[in-house]
Amino acid sequence: MNRILFFLALGTFLVSCNSPKHPNVIIIMADDMGFGDVEAYNSESAIPTPHMDLVASEGMRFNDAHSPSGVCTPTRYGLLTGRYAWRLPELASGVTWGYSPLVIDTNRTTIADIMSEAEYHTAVIGKWHLGLGAGDSTDYNQPISPGPRALGFDYFYGIPASLDMAPYVWVENEGLTAPPTDSTENPTSDGIFTGLFWRSGPMAPDFSHIDVLPIIADKASEYISTQAEKDSPFFLYVPLAAPHTPWLPTEEFNGTSEAGLYGDFVVMVDHAIGQITSALEESGQAENTLLIITSDNGAYWPQPFPSNFAHQANYTWRGMKADIHEGGHRVPLIARWPGVITAGSTTDALAVHTDFFATVADIVGAEYQGEDSFSLLPIFLGDSGTRKEAVHQSFNGMLAVRQGPWKLIDGQGSGGFTNVNIPPDAPPRQLYNLDEDPGEMINQYNAYPDVAASLIGVLDSLRSQ
Repeated sequence: MNRILFFLALGTFLVSCNSPKHPNVIIIMADDMGFGDVEAYNSESAIPTPHMDLVASEGMRFNDAHSPSGVCTPTRYGLLTGRYAWRLPELASGVTWGYSPLVIDTNRTTIADIMSEAEYHTAVIGKWHLGLGAGDSTDYNQPISPGPRALGFDYFYGIPASLDMAPYVWVENEGLTAPPTDSTENPTSDGIFTGLFWRSGPMAPDFSHIDVLPIIADKASEYISTQAEKDSPFFLYVPLAAPHTPWLPTEEFNGTSEAGLYGDFVVMVDHAIGQITSALEESGQAENTLLIITSDNGAYWPQPFPSNFAHQANYTWRGMKADIHEGGHRVPLIARWPGVITAGSTTDALAVHTDFFATVADIVGAEYQGEDSFSLLPIFLGDSGTRKEAVHQSFNGMLAVRQGPWKLIDGQGSGGFTNVNIPPDAPPRQLYNLDEDPGEMINQYNAYPDVAASLIGVLDSLRSQ
């Protein structure tokens, strides 16, 4: 579909709606939820996900969607800016922490800026994990600025970083709901990453780890209901704090899956998404809302979890959270937009979270273009996408480039949490044909030197831009 026909089709839809000029936009991003957790993607999932499955049946399921990184912070940076995080030296590897300063330049345009300029009310409710404040370390005894409201958001309510990172506080706009006058200790005896893990540190008296997901769902639902009474559309970004560790399903969800505490926590995530979609329905805004559901990276699902729980959280993809292999960054992506997206449709178009930037710009007719962003709107309307390649990033900063069926990894091993035995005579890089070898088991680097050289050139070109 060419651009003229695309906008004619979109314009016809908007004119036919007895609703605001532009649709509301909601992006719900789970934290560490795997491709294979959602039943719409994995019929053998040990975890029931009826609410996400329903949205998939009413919208479009992306089969080849990727987070920009295998870990939290770089993905969030890419989603909000339309730019790969490895272009920023501070995010070339690793993540930010609870006391880290804001890593997004306040002069850089974000999705929230685009929507705000289009007269949307903008809000982020959930896990931020992009740093807060300025300087070397955030002082939570002072007004917390700059933060989300310096990046185009009208309202912020959430936690600073991951659910296992201190300080454990709720931040509302530039202030705390309560100061961290209490403290908490690591509840695990061995200190390793188990499902109940969190780091010791300061905690506010109004903070309880087990209450975080329900509070985020309640606040997001309340926001939707409140916006229904106003004339302007809204943009709501809901980065959930689950099913990231600690795995803490509330009592009503215990035993609701066949994948242990993790699976029960994913059921609770699905319930929270159902609560948000119900708020849309009950407020009469579902028909004029683009709803996107995804995850920030793959699941933390090391051996022997797959065999212990008889569940493949990352489906059949190799690796897990933090890794450069598909399990680290291939994620569920479901989009529902009644009247625009065909119900029950699927697409094999290549997509990355950075593409949300160009997508919302197209929706509101803005001219902004993120460096690494390609609009998904043509795909929503049934056309093929315009993205030709994608760059993936692991926890330690290893990069890979994907073009067609070929994937070139610029290094050895996983680049993340999975330990890989690398033979002394192993090639310096990895090359896989995902059509023939979706499990990335056969390194074709030496067998196809021309393909490898071409992809190295593509990656080098993207790095130099």
